[in-house]
Amino acid sequence: MSSSFISSPSQAPRHGGNLGEAIQRYQRPREDWLDLSTGINPNGYPVPMPPASVWRDLPDACDDLCEVAAHYYGVPVRTVVPCAGSQAVIRSLPALLRPGRVAIASLTYSEYAPAFAKAGHTLVPWLGPEAGLPDIDYLVWVNPDNPTTRCVSRETLSQWQGLLSARGGMLIVDEAFADVSPQASMTRHAGEDGLVILRSVGKFFGLAGIRAGFALCPEGLAARLAEGLGAWTVSGPARFAVRTALSDTAWQTRTRERLLHDGERLLALLRSHGWPAKGTPLFAWTPHALAPRWHEQLAAKGIWTRRFDDRPVTLTNGETRTLPSLRLGLPSTENTWQQLQSALAELRPG
Repeated sequence: MSSSFISSPSQAPRHGGNLGEAIQRYQRPREDWLDLSTGINPNGYPVPMPPASVWRDLPDACDDLCEVAAHYYGVPVRTVVPCAGSQAVIRSLPALLRPGRVAIASLTYSEYAPAFAKAGHTLVPWLGPEAGLPDIDYLVWVNPDNPTTRCVSRETLSQWQGLLSARGGMLIVDEAFADVSPQASMTRHAGEDGLVILRSVGKFFGLAGIRAGFALCPEGLAARLAEGLGAWTVSGPARFAVRTALSDTAWQTRTRERLLHDGERLLALLRSHGWPAKGTPLFAWTPHALAPRWHEQLAAKGIWTRRFDDRPVTLTNGETRTLPSLRLGLPSTENTWQQLQSALAELRPG
């Protein structure tokens, strides 16, 4: 990661899901768009209507939300901190850590760099796992990574945790996309020194709108983080939805099977049209010089994707190049799958 990619943390990070921007730019009504700009499950959990008391009463911090989450993630309940989505923790956690040197990959979730910079930490250029562990106090890694899809093994993450913990530092692992394929999850180490894990209910469960998630932390840090987040950080309706979704194991099993199939289908579709794509069960990503043109051509056909500016990326052959890229999420119905397939077939070559 060259310094030019981390020298402007004050710039507002860009995100997918910005369909309003597309509507204004292309003058196409919302109902005529296929929004593939996020990695959110398009067929999310069917939350039942909560009782009236959930809407009326203040959120109950003494309910069993932490116990339900601890059971789902397989972690000690004392490590669980409910939060209003990972974003709340990303903005709060850096200020709870002594200022130090933090490595964040050149292309990853864009909120981490400005949050650490604002809290007085020094951002260290880092190309990613293939570059090894630099001289740092803190390392942020999204596993699997958004958008590059790279997944680091639990063994490697444990090594990083040990090295950083010995320095008095910390590994922060964002597992927002880990629910479908949790084999590399660090949850078995939750509560250990030198490790914070962020989990989301927005992606796999398709509940991004309720803004809820969890930080899994060592006990002392968990208490400080909870205090910093304050009272009622997760609303009553969100607590009801999360408790219900995390407890529904039958839905989780069916959905994992479907997403694994759909992720492979999306990857195969893109590759069949010559895209050098990589994938996860929830999204695919392709780095290519023509990515900006593909983004515009798909938008002209009413398909909105997430475009990323030039960044150093590692290709399948191990070569590192500076390229723009695109991320595409999953279509939700057979009709929208066909819409995407037809649009890809009509793309003009460079």
